[in-house]
Amino acid sequence: MRPSPSPVHRRPLVLVVACALLLSACGGRDADVVLYCAVDRSHSEPVVRAFEEATGLVVDFQPDVELSKSVGHRRRLQEESHNPRCDVFWNNEVVQMVLLAEAGLLQPYASPNAADVPAGLKDDGDLWTGFGARARVLIVNTDLCADPATRPDGTDDFLDPAWEGKAGMAKPLTGTTAAHGSIWIEQWGLEETLAKLQAMEDNGVAFGPGNAHLMKLVREGKLAFGWTDTDDAKVAIDGGYPVVQVVPDQGDGEPGLVLIPNTVGMVAGAPHPEAARTLIDFLLSHEVEERLARGPSAQIPVRDDVPRPDGVLDLSGVRLADIDWQAVGTAYADNVDALEAFFLR
Repeated sequence: MRPSPSPVHRRPLVLVVACALLLSACGGRDADVVLYCAVDRSHSEPVVRAFEEATGLVVDFQPDVELSKSVGHRRRLQEESHNPRCDVFWNNEVVQMVLLAEAGLLQPYASPNAADVPAGLKDDGDLWTGFGARARVLIVNTDLCADPATRPDGTDDFLDPAWEGKAGMAKPLTGTTAAHGSIWIEQWGLEETLAKLQAMEDNGVAFGPGNAHLMKLVREGKLAFGWTDTDDAKVAIDGGYPVVQVVPDQGDGEPGLVLIPNTVGMVAGAPHPEAARTLIDFLLSHEVEERLARGPSAQIPVRDDVPRPDGVLDLSGVRLADIDWQAVGTAYADNVDALEAFFLR
């Protein structure tokens, strides 16, 4: 309990007025729940404000930055583990959430709104739950790749000498790109993954700082194609740039489309557990998943009965990659030093 303030008559009047103005500007009270968020602020903050309006609870909303997506908040939660400050982590992918769960930094919460989330997209022990996914797609410049029959359509094109110096992707060290790289390691093993990355580098693949950066290089014609997420591809398409989105790796023997959901989990030792549960319930509601689908990020609902508006990737007829997120998280944890050494050498 906070100590009672001194009687007002004992404070200078100017101090009383200044404090009143400060409290008014801050909403008059402390936050009810602290949220760390790795989802782009332009997509996540409207959802947070809708939660505040619906519940009357005040959120201390702390977004991440592009260069440290998901990894930055995971490290911060580890550093704060002996004195938790955060209640809820809304992540933009799965791998860092798996690592937090394995480290004992999340606590179970079986939200009633998680009941219909597919089993492969939530933790068996209710430590995290997936919702509102993005997919790893190719963004292709149609001025540089005019013929649809010969456009790049998958992972192997990054190794094709015909596309030497014309492709790119973000370094697989943070965010969804780290998840993608970890999927490769889990599927192929570390040595083969590093060999493929070296072959890509030898073929002139540009490894950049983030998915949005890669998207801009392709839309401006500095690269012919590259890996990005569906939300970044949509930005370029909606902007009228000469680009298309290609669903990759759909041929026989190819790995399939990588679908990466948002995840949410409750931090172990959360200072505001009741408000944290209320926020998690809100984020996992059908209404929020539909809102993310209808928003500029066009995120893909993970539940079949959530409406999919125009502009959201239709997964009917698409072959999805078979992903064991627990194994992928372990692959990342065991091999992240080798990945970092490869790209930071």
